[in-house]
Amino acid sequence: MKIEHPSVWTTFESGFTGSDGTRLFFRAWQPVSTPADRPPRALVFLHRGHEHSGRIAPLVERFGMHQDWAFAYDARGHGYSPGARGDAPDFATLVSDLDAFVRHISVRHGIAIEDVIVVANSVGAVVAATWVHDYAPRIRGLLMAAAAFQIKLYVPLAKPALRFARKFKPELFVTSYIRPGMLTHSAEEAEAYGRDPLIAKSISAKILLDLADTAERIVADAGAIDVPVLMLAADKDVVVKEAPQRRFFERLSSPLKRYVRLQDCYHAVFYERDTSAAMQASRDFIRDCWATAPLAPAAYVRADREGYAARRYAALERNEGGSAVSRAWFGLQRQMLGVLGPLSNGMRIGLKHGFDSGESLDYVYRNEAGGRLGIGKMIDRGYLDAVGWRGVRVRKAQLQHMLAACIAAHPREDKLRILDIAAGSARYVLETVKRFQDRSIDVLLRDYMQYNVDNARRLASALQLRIPVEAELCDAFDANSYTGLENRYDIAVVSGLYELFSDNEQVLASLRGVVRSLKPGGVLIYTAQPWHPQLDMIAYTLVNHRGMPWKMRPRPQAEMDALVALAGMRKIDTAIGIDGIFTVSLARKDAGPGAGG
Repeated sequence: MKIEHPSVWTTFESGFTGSDGTRLFFRAWQPVSTPADRPPRALVFLHRGHEHSGRIAPLVERFGMHQDWAFAYDARGHGYSPGARGDAPDFATLVSDLDAFVRHISVRHGIAIEDVIVVANSVGAVVAATWVHDYAPRIRGLLMAAAAFQIKLYVPLAKPALRFARKFKPELFVTSYIRPGMLTHSAEEAEAYGRDPLIAKSISAKILLDLADTAERIVADAGAIDVPVLMLAADKDVVVKEAPQRRFFERLSSPLKRYVRLQDCYHAVFYERDTSAAMQASRDFIRDCWATAPLAPAAYVRADREGYAARRYAALERNEGGSAVSRAWFGLQRQMLGVLGPLSNGMRIGLKHGFDSGESLDYVYRNEAGGRLGIGKMIDRGYLDAVGWRGVRVRKAQLQHMLAACIAAHPREDKLRILDIAAGSARYVLETVKRFQDRSIDVLLRDYMQYNVDNARRLASALQLRIPVEAELCDAFDANSYTGLENRYDIAVVSGLYELFSDNEQVLASLRGVVRSLKPGGVLIYTAQPWHPQLDMIAYTLVNHRGMPWKMRPRPQAEMDALVALAGMRKIDTAIGIDGIFTVSLARKDAGPGAGG
């Protein structure tokens, strides 16, 4: 439905498909006139918790960007979007909904991602920050107002109490203690908030706890974010704490970042009695964002030596990770691993072949605990349930889902060729193609260890595959190994490989070989590990496939995507795993002349 807005915008209401297929409601403001000398641009507004996109309308007016699009949607469980009020499957779904929405407006209205600025308030600001961290969209800028990185719950031990209560009542809801007069000094705005029938008064305890856990992760790893950021903090905010906002800001890697502490201001910074300071800072920031080009992919090549993640990796290499006390504790764990580890089947494999080896991963994928002397099975269950290994299994499921979708999308009458350059036992590929044996498919599996090549052959035989599967010994980092494969494959897969190697030049050289092997229009499915909560423990306790301490350099998603772009591909989708530890992405080789060369 379109509604004519006097002289400046034509507004309309519609819907888009969220991350899980749910139809969500949004509003749009289309400029009546746009400059002919630049592409269309957009501001995407995210409302606060409890609220809805209808509250954004006066804000669009105040921003006054009359020649730019504006969009706002109702988060699920809010406004006109479906779902129990204040609820969602989890916080990650709210983040993936934002990704789906921006991709929707990009495709539907021809607005490039780099011509989008996000304006987000409170809980919406945490959603936006998580999206920028996990999905690494190359947006022009992010404006965060009163970011709800830590909500003031006031009740002692509120979060532990909520976690405990949810064990008995999983669908527990919490009613907001906030009264309209605690949000703004403006009596008019407070009254409008209080009488709005679409404002939800409660929030799911699950979402509240998910929000807190995600916010802690994003603040801790804010250095992975390098898009321009403006933070507006209220000096009299009774809803959220300011200290985490300041920590987040200080850790940002953004070359353009600003922190403005608004005086005599409550939480609803854009709905205060005096919004002049907030609006002036916002307009100045938006103007500077439009004048600043996004970082070019080439800027990330040296991130392995100069970037935020490189500095932490260097500390690990110097054995300076964590504190002296934590390093001593990890040393004790390493000794205990040597004594008790062999009782666990999984730990025994890791100690022998490396905890990052194909053998270890195949065992983790099977997820069947086993061990010796009774206690070994219990130890093994705890080992397999570690957050990293749970993340690996989710990564496998996401990779298989993405691979299956690519196979299904390929024309049935055409032969499909699949290349995996570091397959390990190739369980994720072989189990997937078994469901498509009515298709004409050829599979080439490669690995640098004969043990893995032999395992892949045995698994293909055990699965009784009728399609041709070839497994061969090959080094994915040897540029000559891709000679003769040029423009041959429709799908390439690289899973769990580049995460193990810090050197970007090495990874880029391998990617260029992979891209040369793809046909124009072919796709690459690749994984990344943007962060890990247990880097120090792993470095000082476990060994890798070379028998050395397993010291990892998580590669931020923006860095990994930049290397893929430099190799000649365009990312089109990303799936986020448990706690954002692993991701699975899909990129397409440009079909133009010289693509991927």
